[in-house]
Amino acid sequence: MVIAIDGPAGAGKSTVARAVAQRLGFHFLDTGAMYRCVALAATESGLPAAEIARDARIALSGRVLLDGRDVTEAIRTPEVSAAASEVSTDQQVRDALVAQQQRLLSDGNWVAEGRDIATVVVPDAAVKVFLTADPQERARRRAVELDADVDTVLYELKRRDEQDEARQHSPLVRASDAVELDTTRLSSDEVVDHIVALAASAGVAR
Repeated sequence: MVIAIDGPAGAGKSTVARAVAQRLGFHFLDTGAMYRCVALAATESGLPAAEIARDARIALSGRVLLDGRDVTEAIRTPEVSAAASEVSTDQQVRDALVAQQQRLLSDGNWVAEGRDIATVVVPDAAVKVFLTADPQERARRRAVELDADVDTVLYELKRRDEQDEARQHSPLVRASDAVELDTTRLSSDEVVDHIVALAASAGVAR
C-alpha cells in the first residue's frame, strides 16, 4: 500500500509523512530529497543533472546520503531548493528519478511525499493527500528550520511555487481524488491523525 502526500514546499509534507510512516509501521520515501541531491551534485560538479540522476547513489534511510556522503543539511539550503526546482523541469532527470521511486514503491507499505506522487509516480495510491498552507506560514516554518530570514524564504517559496506549478512536465497540482488538507492552523499531530484516519478507512489497521 502507498500513502501519497503531495503539496508545495513548507506545507509540512516531510514532517507529517515521516510521522505517519512511524505511526503505521510503513517505510518513508522523501522524493524531494532525491531532486535536492541531484541539484546539489550538479551545482558542485558542473555535470549535467540528467547524468547525475542516472548514476548517483542516493540513500534515504534516516540521514540522506549522496554517493556515501551525508548531505542531510546541505540539501536544505534556499540555494539548493531553488536549484532543485530548476533541475526538476528536466524531463530526463524526472524520468530517472521517477523510475527509481516506482521501483521502490512497487513492493511493501510506503508513505511517500513529494510534488507528483499521486499524479505521476503512483497514481493508483490507496490514499492521496494534498497538503497546503498559507504562504506566510510556510515561509515561517521553513525559516525556523533553516534559521533564515522569513522575507527571504517567502520570496524563494513563491518563486519555487511559480516554477513548480508552471513547469511543462509533472507540474504541482492536486490529484482529482486527493484529500486536500490546509495545515496553516493545524499541528503536525492533528494532520497525522487525519491521514492515519484516512488510511484506516482504506483498510490499514492503526
